[in-house]
This record gives sequence, C-alpha cells and structure tokens, in this order.
Amino acid sequence: MKAVDGLVAAGVSASLLAAALTQPHASSGLAPVGYALLVTSGLALIKRRDAPVAVLIVTGLCALGYQAAGLDTPAVAFLFAVYSAMRAGRRMITVSAAVILLVTLPIAAFVSLHDLAQAIAQARGALEIAWLIAAGAAGEALRQAEQRADEAERTREETARRRADDERLHIARELHDSLTHQISVIKVQSEAAVHVALRRGEEVPESLLAIREAGREAARELRATLEALRDDSKHPPHGLDDIPTLVDRARTSGLDATLTIEGDHQDLPVTVDRTIYRIVQESLTNVARHSGAATASVRIDYQPDALVVRVDDDGKATADHAPEPGVGLLGMRERVTALGGWLRAAPRAEGGFSVEAELPMRRTT
Repeated sequence: MKAVDGLVAAGVSASLLAAALTQPHASSGLAPVGYALLVTSGLALIKRRDAPVAVLIVTGLCALGYQAAGLDTPAVAFLFAVYSAMRAGRRMITVSAAVILLVTLPIAAFVSLHDLAQAIAQARGALEIAWLIAAGAAGEALRQAEQRADEAERTREETARRRADDERLHIARELHDSLTHQISVIKVQSEAAVHVALRRGEEVPESLLAIREAGREAARELRATLEALRDDSKHPPHGLDDIPTLVDRARTSGLDATLTIEGDHQDLPVTVDRTIYRIVQESLTNVARHSGAATASVRIDYQPDALVVRVDDDGKATADHAPEPGVGLLGMRERVTALGGWLRAAPRAEGGFSVEAELPMRRTT
C-alpha cells in the first residue's frame, strides 16, 4: 500500500506541475511559490491513509496558496484527500473542509486576478461541486462496502465459533460416556491387583505396574481433555491476559516460575490469543508432571509481525533422553501450523526442555 500511495502522490504532483507550466500566469512573480505548493499538495497524499484529516487540510491550504499565486490549476490533490477522508469515516470534517474551500477559493484567486468575476470563474474551474460529490461518494461507498464485508465476516466467524463450541461439548459428552467408565475400571482393577500382591509379599510384575501407571495417566489426560473442551464451550476463551494466572498457579505447586513479556503490546487475533494460552498451559502442565524441574521461565515477545512464546525448564530431559511428545503437545503443534506458524519442542543443550512457538499476528479470524 505504501508503494501505491507513493506512486499516486508522485503522479499527482507531476501532473499538477505539468499543467501549471502551461498556464499563462506561470511567469508571474509568485509562480515559484505556487509550483512549490502544487508539488507539496501532491506529495502530501503519501500520508492519506495514515493521517487523512491532516492531508485534507494540507491539500486545501496548498490549493488556496497556488490559486493566490496565480496558478489556475485544478485542486486534484484535494479531491484525492476528500476521497481518503470519507473512506476513513471522517464525514463531518470532510464536508466542512470542502465547503470552506469552495467559499475561500474565489477570494484566493482574487488576490492575483483583481477581478471578482474572473476569480469566481477560475475557482469554479479549479474545484467543481460535482467533482467533490463524486470523490466523497466514492470514498463513502467503499467504506460502507468494507463495513458490510467486515460484518459478514464477523457473522460467519460467530456462527463457526458457536458450531465449534457445540461440537466440543458433544465430543466431551461422548468421551465422558464412552471412556471414563472403562478407564476407571482399568485403573481400579490394576490398583487393587498391585495392592493385593504387596499384601501377600509377592513381587509385583512390571507389566502390572505399567498398566497401573498407564491407567493413572490416561485418567489424568482424559480429565484434562474434558475440562479443556467444556471450558471452551461454556466460558469465554482464555488468552494472553490470563497467562500470569497460569504462572502464579505453577508457583503454588512449588515450581519457581517466571514470566517475561517484551515488545509493544498489540491486539491479537482471537485464534492466536487462545493458542498462546494453550501452549503455555500445556507446557507448564508437562513441566509440573513429568520433568522434575525446579524452575521454569515463560517468555513472550511481541515482534512487528509475529508473537513468539518460549517456555524453558531445568528438568531431567537431555538430548539422549528426550521425552516422547504427548497428545497435548501434538495438538498444539497442529493448531500452530494451521495458523501459519511453527512450534519446536526439544531438550536444551544445557539440560531441561524448551517449547518455542511463533505465530503470525495478521488477522486470521
């Protein structure tokens, strides 16, 4: 967009200057000032998206200036500014500026012409009311079209979110009804078998201990999955603002956890906000359950076009003994990839484990 605005500004400046050089008043004493104002009015259009009101004022003043300098040149740059200001939704100030310029242009032209009738005619040629209406109408029409497109997109997103919430709740119910009982039976039976063997003084088979541990782990994972599914269905989604609570919760469990946030805060797409929270939640949960770590650090870095999150711990993981990625971590990698980012989870060279992800901050929802 910046390149396009630059080309438009350069083209308008060149066109205005070329038109002015053919005017009969170009040899007047004030002509150099008028040329400078012509070029300034065109180059000001570079900022028409960032500061539409300021550009509207600058181009209007320049038009008055070069008319007073004796240059009978249309206020083309002002028309572009009117279009941009209307597109930005600044209707009242745009209409006011247009009316003021229409009234004052004859006065500016009178400075060099000293003939009221000629001044009115020159001002009318420099800024036709029909041109103003067309420029303003074009800007307003495009603004409304963009608003309708945004509203339609928000409606689609809301519908998709409700469907996703309903589907998550349905999955949670199915998992609860179909798996909870079976896993509980496996867990209870294996616990009972180990207990009986120990009471009899018998050696507990490794396979039985493995079944007991698998049952415990499956019960924990299922409970966490059901909580996550139901949480997304019934409550507003957690996001980056809730991460300090996660870190505080990790501290209460005995983990020395720290949180660092760097960079200029920016509004995040909902999907990115939610995913960052889930990455930190899953990482801290794994640290507490499996790593044997004493410390963990969460670092979030706002970059110009991406958000980077990293969770490090000083646990037992090494390059030779890396833990197998769990279902939660695999799910996070899939979500990050779907958003156009990447996630890396691996042991650190100095020991411990690191989870790092980068997500683009362009609007995805």
